[in-house]
Amino acid sequence: MKKISLAFIVLFGLQSVSAQLTVPKENFTHRDSLHGSLRAERTCFDVQRYDLNIKVNIEEKSIMGYNDITFKVVENTNKIQIDLFENMQVDSIVFNAKKLNYKRDNLAVFIAFNESLKIGNQEKIRFYYSGNPIIAKRAPWDGGFVFNQDSNGKPWVGVAVQGTGASLWYPVKDSQSDEPDLGATIKVAVPNGLMNVSNGRLLGSVDLKNGYTRWDWEVKNPINTYDITINIADYAHIHDNHKGLDLDYYVLRENEEKARNHFEEVKPMMDCFQSKFGKYPFTEDGYKLVETPYLGMEHQSAVAYGNQYKKGYLGSDLSGTGVGMLFDFIIIHESGHEWFGNSITSKDIADMWIHEGFTQYTEIVYIECQFGYDKAMEYAYGLRDNVNNDQPIIGHYGVNKEGSGDMYPKGALLLNTVRHIVNDDEKWWKILLKYSETYRHQIIDTKTVIDFFNTESGMNLTPVFNQYLRYTTIPRLDFRSSGTKDQFEFAWKTDEPNFEMPIDIIFKNKKFRLMGTNKWQKLPFKIKNVSQIEVSQNKFYIKMGL
Repeated sequence: MKKISLAFIVLFGLQSVSAQLTVPKENFTHRDSLHGSLRAERTCFDVQRYDLNIKVNIEEKSIMGYNDITFKVVENTNKIQIDLFENMQVDSIVFNAKKLNYKRDNLAVFIAFNESLKIGNQEKIRFYYSGNPIIAKRAPWDGGFVFNQDSNGKPWVGVAVQGTGASLWYPVKDSQSDEPDLGATIKVAVPNGLMNVSNGRLLGSVDLKNGYTRWDWEVKNPINTYDITINIADYAHIHDNHKGLDLDYYVLRENEEKARNHFEEVKPMMDCFQSKFGKYPFTEDGYKLVETPYLGMEHQSAVAYGNQYKKGYLGSDLSGTGVGMLFDFIIIHESGHEWFGNSITSKDIADMWIHEGFTQYTEIVYIECQFGYDKAMEYAYGLRDNVNNDQPIIGHYGVNKEGSGDMYPKGALLLNTVRHIVNDDEKWWKILLKYSETYRHQIIDTKTVIDFFNTESGMNLTPVFNQYLRYTTIPRLDFRSSGTKDQFEFAWKTDEPNFEMPIDIIFKNKKFRLMGTNKWQKLPFKIKNVSQIEVSQNKFYIKMGL
């Protein structure tokens, strides 16, 4: 597993009875706990690598094969938990050439060893399985396989399981808290005439002489289990190299020429992201875009691409400003995950804002790199319309439950706000770079993020993070007359107590930075009414009061 840095979360705020500090109560099941919790049967071992070897029968929409799971024992145990969805068949589990007994409980497979496994030992089991994996109805929003065809009628198959869980299609320790330290191999046999593209680098292919060819891939870096993927089609391969980084594109043959031109955007994106977030995290495994029969997914070193070679998000602008039509959303967003989500991973999916908030912010960063600060702030401001403020961004821990989808735009707007609280761009970019490099290939939580930004900024940003992450409201800037002629007061109204945050305003073409709190303070100048003030809402994600 990646090194785990423990942490929680905090935000910006004032008092409001309408919002909630705690996540809304929901009814969770025994299965949810099995999937999301860190039981002793999970924490007793540390996965070192996965070696997956399967055959995909496209006609039957079935899988059969095995996963070799190599792990280090970190607590003496005679039982471990591996996960596999209930609809998939456990054929046998072998350890030291002997079959092991096991018990199934929902998705959990509790494997019993005949003797205690000792701390420090490295062990390996071979988990044979088969079955028909769940087919997604709306991939990638619901997890599962997609069986489709290209324009020539040839099979086109993909899978996406973020949130749903990798155990939907292969036996695995289905928790973001543990990744294989030494990487993985993914060997997939598919019908002759088709190719499978998985993560990492292609080791080669083997004709099995039974109508199937096996395609062997290897990942050298730790990898999220939901990132491990297969893509089956009659692919054309385009190879390129940018400043020493291998770029490989696997696209439907009918789109080869279109892809050669459209994917040129990868190069300025890499220049931008590597300048702001550090070296591409998976150089050993290369960078790939793989055309998929669904919109997209951040599969590590094999980014799923299904945006139909259009600018924006399937040809539309999520920001509503026009700026979103300047770039291909899926290329930029899903590739941004290589730094935030794949390299830096949240321990529990309740903290998925660490993936999605930072990655939506990479869109803003890319726009600034390519089109300037003003365009970036215009795009950021437009993202406000995508925030519902329906539930807190942080979800429930230990039950495999994400928070609100606001983790994308609201998380990005939080980071844009923090940038302008810091109010020093040179310092901000150094902080962001150091964050990416400090937690490279690590598993962290919200507290770790907040503690880092507090330390590096030299500020107490905890109330700010708390308000945006833990409540359904955002800071509201209120004004009122002080009772003295032409003298107004201001204060923040928040759910988070003892809230403090600066805000930039313009009065008579002069910029003022006010340090607001929950207590009323006098404006440093006299005005007749609040309409004379311009508040920098494109830099700070706030609400204006009366």
